[in-house]
Amino acid sequence: MKNYDIYGFKTSNLLVLAFAFFFLDCQQNKAPKVEIRGIYGNPTAFWDRGINLKDLGVNAVFVHSGAINQKMTGRAKDEGLKIFAEFATLNGKNYVEEHPEAWAINNKGERVEAATWFMGVCPTEPGFREYRFTQLRNLLQEFELDGVWLDYVHWHAQFEDPAPVLPETCFCDNCLTKFSTDTRIQLPKGTTQEKAQWILSNNDSSWRDWRCKVIFEWANEMKSILKEEMPDALLGLYHCPWKDDEYNSASRRILGLDYDLLVEVIDVFSPMVYHGRMERSPEWVGDNIKWFSDRLDIQKNNGPKIWSIVQASNHPNVISSDEFETVLRGGLSGKASGVMMFTSYAVAEDKGKTEIMRKVYTSLREQSE
Repeated sequence: MKNYDIYGFKTSNLLVLAFAFFFLDCQQNKAPKVEIRGIYGNPTAFWDRGINLKDLGVNAVFVHSGAINQKMTGRAKDEGLKIFAEFATLNGKNYVEEHPEAWAINNKGERVEAATWFMGVCPTEPGFREYRFTQLRNLLQEFELDGVWLDYVHWHAQFEDPAPVLPETCFCDNCLTKFSTDTRIQLPKGTTQEKAQWILSNNDSSWRDWRCKVIFEWANEMKSILKEEMPDALLGLYHCPWKDDEYNSASRRILGLDYDLLVEVIDVFSPMVYHGRMERSPEWVGDNIKWFSDRLDIQKNNGPKIWSIVQASNHPNVISSDEFETVLRGGLSGKASGVMMFTSYAVAEDKGKTEIMRKVYTSLREQSE
């Protein structure tokens, strides 16, 4: 092969450079190794049926912190399973009823109603903040965990239903005072409703930014506690899967989720791609995870990870075994390196879904060995 000079470079050198860039690009776009094959929910759903989770290819259990006990963690470790605690962060149910000062206030100056089944809380209320931080410390001091997954980390709203509930909150005295202090924006005198209207009409952008920082501060404080008590544990986040522009940018505008801030403290993002609940197609799951991978600009061995959570439960409609396989595989699209399903009981009680999970997870295990 003859070498021709092109602007001072030999064609052989150009070919080497082109191949090097092609190889680098392929490495960067290569899907990461799947490291987590998880279940969400109490593992006793399988254990009570005499099923060893390792036989299903499972290597991680995600379970509500209130359900964790020493027997569970001990058996999980004996089976070689990682165990992660879901921590219901800004869920105010059963708290606001006894502590009305923590009740979120809407832009009409009224206490919010439950958003279908979810009741939020005012994220700035000092008593509630201390209550949750103490709960997390107690959890970490009692159990040996591989990580904590924050749940309900958003302002009062409901995003899991096909018709979202998206109220404007919180305009309690504590939030209004903190917003004014943090932003140095002096609020006019008047009723709560009048102040809320003035903010939304004159300082909407500052209000949205401030609300996102409040959510970030929660995640940051949780990360600090986690690192103090359990330095090697991961901090994960269950969160709304909407794209940035859906519902008039409600993910940031109403929920207060700013991924550009959260990537600084969250180790693993777990989009809640519940296609059945949200009346989306099974194929939507894979498309969403691909979008989110690009949104976070996931790079190999750099930055946060994505371990998605997909729906297996028959609510509001039945999820077939084939449908479950589609979303389970779709949850590993893009740069996702882990997946889990909601819930353990929904799979354990269905032999077809149990076999699908075994087939997918054991295949993934063999590929990783």
